[in-house]
Amino acid sequence: MLHSRRLLYINEIARCGSIRKAAARLNVASSAVNRQILALEEEIGAPLFERLPRGLRLTAAGELCIEHIRDVLKNYERLEGRIRSLKMQQAGKVRMVTTVGLAAGPLPEIIARFLSEHPRVFVQLRNDTGGTTASPVVSGEVDIGLGFNIPATPGIRTLGNFDIPIGVVLPPGHHLIGPGPINLADVTQEKLVLAQPGTSLREVINLAFARLPISVEPVLETNASEMLKQLVKCGTGLTLLNPLDVITECRRGELVFRPIAEPHARYQQMKLFARARAPLDAATSLFVEYLLAELLGLVQELQAKGHIPPDVKPAAEPISHRDSKADRPGDPGAARQTP
Repeated sequence: MLHSRRLLYINEIARCGSIRKAAARLNVASSAVNRQILALEEEIGAPLFERLPRGLRLTAAGELCIEHIRDVLKNYERLEGRIRSLKMQQAGKVRMVTTVGLAAGPLPEIIARFLSEHPRVFVQLRNDTGGTTASPVVSGEVDIGLGFNIPATPGIRTLGNFDIPIGVVLPPGHHLIGPGPINLADVTQEKLVLAQPGTSLREVINLAFARLPISVEPVLETNASEMLKQLVKCGTGLTLLNPLDVITECRRGELVFRPIAEPHARYQQMKLFARARAPLDAATSLFVEYLLAELLGLVQELQAKGHIPPDVKPAAEPISHRDSKADRPGDPGAARQTP
């Protein structure tokens, strides 16, 4: 080991917020983990965690310490990868976080094609599990993130933007299915199953409904996009999602997506982003270029079907400029070319 096991312990405690949970994940005794905290706090001369009735929370000194620890662990992981590549000819590792909808939608096929072309690259994909997609990128737990409605956040930089409109998802044969966009007022006459309040998707949905003179009362609300799709298949109600979330089911004929007629159409901004001031390694840069090209292809496919307006153009940051300035509140990051 080129670094202290103590770093692993502190990092796991910060992730879990509990000595007991961290010890269980590390398969060591809680007393051993606690001793490592006390030893490091004594060495630094400041408490790293605030002891709360239901766990631990990082202090200001702890926040600085954990940032350093994760940088050390990340560098050590890169070293391991380089040494392993000497033995196994592995080209590198890509660590990514994304939304549950994208992970269950178009990403599996994209990643499968990438791995078939680059079999020596290892990909680690995690869902945001209801948290903020940006957090694991900012903390350095993963290298890149892909999500919707990501606000300008200190510590991340934008690699690409795609404006994706939300629309109505219906079962095949539904009477509202027609050749063009659907009038949102007609949708309100149907039973609805929607993303729950507080989610970024629901905020966009509420903006779409805001101009209508009636209130919308769904029969079910959930933060699980898979649940919404299954309920539409079962005939429980209609839902509103973006076309990427259902592109696989639409290709199989299991669901139908229709855009919303103006002036009620609303968009979700899909952003691919990375940690600021942290250059991407060769494998991750290769994957980012591949992913951006694949996403552009999906957007063009959806434009051909009329699901995305033809004048919506994606914007991408050239990978060669990956050390450009980070997002700042009020700063658009990569310039968008959308209306």
